[in-house]
Amino acid sequence: MSGRLFIFAAGLLGAAGVAASAAAAHGGGGPFGSTIATMLLVHAPAFLALAAFAPANRLRTFSGWLLLAAIALFCADLGVRGLGWARLFPMAAPVGGSGMILGWLGIGASVFAHSANRP
Repeated sequence: MSGRLFIFAAGLLGAAGVAASAAAAHGGGGPFGSTIATMLLVHAPAFLALAAFAPANRLRTFSGWLLLAAIALFCADLGVRGLGWARLFPMAAPVGGSGMILGWLGIGASVFAHSANRP
């Protein structure tokens, strides 16, 4: 099931990244528009790759969900600040950034974990 949801996430991240790129190019993305677009577009293919390796082991699946939540938190915080609103909560973007780092480390480490598709 995670494979299908990761493909869905890839589509959402890709579409949001293109929209954020267009907004940034036309001056409507705020001061963080290009950063948001980059984060979304860079991570969209990662979710296609995660889906390609489904079913995965628990560490890879958990790390994928962590990565998705962290990207959402990071980009949402930058987005609301770019609109001139208050932060989501103090340290939201750094927590999201740290979550992305941990998610990527977990995906990398998952190659050494037991795989669900092994007997």
